[in-house]
Amino acid sequence: MPKVKDKTFLREVFSPKMGICLVLGFSSGLPLFLLMTLLSAWLRKSGIDLKVIGIMSLIMVPYTWKFLWAPLVDRYRLLGRGRRSGWILVTQILLVISIGSLGFFDPKLSIWAVSIVALLIALSSATQDIAVDAYRRELLSDNELGLGNSLFVNASRISSLVPGSLSLILADFMSWRLVFLITAAFMLPGIVVTALLKEKDETVPPKNLKEAIIEPWREFFTRNGVSFAVSVMLFVCLYKIGLSMCTALATPFYIDLGYNLTTIGIVAKNIGLWCMVIGALLGGLLMLKIGINKALWLFGITQMLSITGFALLAKSGESGTPSVWFLSFAIGAESLGSGLATAAFVSFIATTTNRKFTATQFALLTSVSAIPRTFCNASTGYLVEALGWTSFYWLCLLISVPGLLLLFKIAPWAGQTKEI
Repeated sequence: MPKVKDKTFLREVFSPKMGICLVLGFSSGLPLFLLMTLLSAWLRKSGIDLKVIGIMSLIMVPYTWKFLWAPLVDRYRLLGRGRRSGWILVTQILLVISIGSLGFFDPKLSIWAVSIVALLIALSSATQDIAVDAYRRELLSDNELGLGNSLFVNASRISSLVPGSLSLILADFMSWRLVFLITAAFMLPGIVVTALLKEKDETVPPKNLKEAIIEPWREFFTRNGVSFAVSVMLFVCLYKIGLSMCTALATPFYIDLGYNLTTIGIVAKNIGLWCMVIGALLGGLLMLKIGINKALWLFGITQMLSITGFALLAKSGESGTPSVWFLSFAIGAESLGSGLATAAFVSFIATTTNRKFTATQFALLTSVSAIPRTFCNASTGYLVEALGWTSFYWLCLLISVPGLLLLFKIAPWAGQTKEI
């Protein structure tokens, strides 16, 4: 059997492994984007205050703390299946049920019930991510990691078309109950593929829960010293904080500017998606030439400056609804910058993960990166109410600076990326 490096590019792309990465990437991204876009649009159209919508960002807490139960995924099996597929299947079934049930509530009358169901979606989605990340790392050989991860990330981004575009358009013509049921149905292909997965289970699981909890942490903090490890965690937290806050209330922002849901669904979400996909692919290609360190610098600065488009759009919106072309430019610039930075960011995280402790260490770093999306984003509603949209976006740009400054220690311009 020929080695991966001897295969043609097309055979690699259309291999069963890459197909699995695509489907699981779609299933992984859909619930996250539902919570980030469709949920806020539903709440805003239902008359929920911006402050409440901002506070609802706290339902993303499971993405921040998923490393706490990641050792359970490493240690135990579910449904008598492989260590990864059992957890993936259970979480996907929970996601279909919880997403489909959202539309049966009225946010104005049952905001607490909506919050609980949304929290269940976040918990199930975060757990699915733990298992999928570990499975993907174990499924792909070293030569296949670049292509597999690229396809996974892009499939995750493309999944945003469902809650961020299709569902919004459907909401203009049908009830929210039916919208959420249709959105939930898009999780079914993932369930079918997961049910057919066959794991080799070549990695030896931890002997007990104590080992599953302690060893990944010990290895992470002792490999290059506590100081460097803490600096990396701080960098992972801050690198995308400005852009995360900038887009936290993007859909309500578009609504407040006067755009209808159809315009948001067709223009805003589609342009944003494809610019982000192009940015991610372009970033991957550029990194082959300039390396991860320079990419973190260049793409990070590009990401920060892209926030300017939102500030100018908000300023223009003070005298009436800006043109759709202006909206398209601002969103396209932000998404392209985000795609570039994400390509470098994900590659950096990959270099910090020890294959032996993939699930827990990967969960730790992605949990840290989700902190701004959870806690800082919860304050965005209050910040907008106090500052206005224009000043809020200039603040987001300034908040992006500390993450870039940490690159002097984590990834110096002329140096090589240091493994933790």
